[in-house]
Amino acid sequence: MATNRTFTMLKPDAIENGHMGKILDMIIQAGFQIKAMKYTRLTVDQAKKFYEVHAERPFYGELVEYMTSGPIVAAILEKDNAVADFRALIGSTDPAEAAEGTIRKAFAESKGRNAVHGSDSDENAAIEGEFHFGANEIF
Repeated sequence: MATNRTFTMLKPDAIENGHMGKILDMIIQAGFQIKAMKYTRLTVDQAKKFYEVHAERPFYGELVEYMTSGPIVAAILEKDNAVADFRALIGSTDPAEAAEGTIRKAFAESKGRNAVHGSDSDENAAIEGEFHFGANEIF
């Protein structure tokens, strides 16, 4: 059953390149409400845990290093059909394949430095949101 919440992270490359405000504006203009948000930096242990599903993949170490290289913005977003609509808004993982008007087409540097994370399912949206936020931080 689809829920109306999803999770996102603006990744270190988006923050480093000064795109935080523009990306947040695109999210709001697309009809999402921000229900929780924090500007933070992941520790190595947090990044390893968050991405443990990829632990056996050859890019895991590089992913952890990248995600701890600078600050991120974590957020829980709300909108009808949130997961699917947000995945459409962010576009393909590879910005060369992303549709015009998507966040990754506009702001991603590469497949590896792709500006933003978006949950791929309702279940993962809940897990990822709870990973970053306590109940008293979600509105």
